[in-house]
Amino acid sequence: MSEPPPPLSLRERKKLRTRAAIRQATYRLIAEQGYEAATVDRIAEAAEVSPSTVVRYFPVKEDILLTDEADALMEARLRARPAGEEPLESLRAVVLDAVTAALADAPEETLLRARLVAEIPAVRARLTETTAESGRLLAHAIAERTGRAADDLEVRVFTAAVLGALREATVHWAAHGRRPEDLVPLLDRTVDVLKGGLTLRALP
Repeated sequence: MSEPPPPLSLRERKKLRTRAAIRQATYRLIAEQGYEAATVDRIAEAAEVSPSTVVRYFPVKEDILLTDEADALMEARLRARPAGEEPLESLRAVVLDAVTAALADAPEETLLRARLVAEIPAVRARLTETTAESGRLLAHAIAERTGRAADDLEVRVFTAAVLGALREATVHWAAHGRRPEDLVPLLDRTVDVLKGGLTLRALP
């Protein structure tokens, strides 16, 4: 059994609280006044921090909406999956667990983020970038589980393909109704498509 992680230091706990305060202020401002009205200065005022603090934690506004601590948690959970499990099934499990938790813990924020992804090109573009960053992190765990190097072509292609497909499924969901109960089944179906491939429909 692996050793439990050491407790967070006071400094680390303060940083997490600050990040959370900035996120909450941003979501609140966007919900009340719209995306464009949530400027760095207004976010800072609502979060009771300086504008420079907002920028230090989140260099671009879209990062406030799209980056969190979930990637590190998914990497840890990926490493903890059963040793003989297929990599695709391991990714399916950790991603669906993370999305289920997000919908349960912060449903309004999850739905607002989905709407912004569908409606704001800058948010959608940044989602593509953050998905690639997540892929590079998770590729290390995939490489370790499959006995390959982290920069192995097959590892990079596999991880990028899975996360890219899940990103597209999320954008599809965001543009078609955004019912919370539909997202996890849609992501599960997406993994099935990757696993089984695309077949021709029978002609009438």
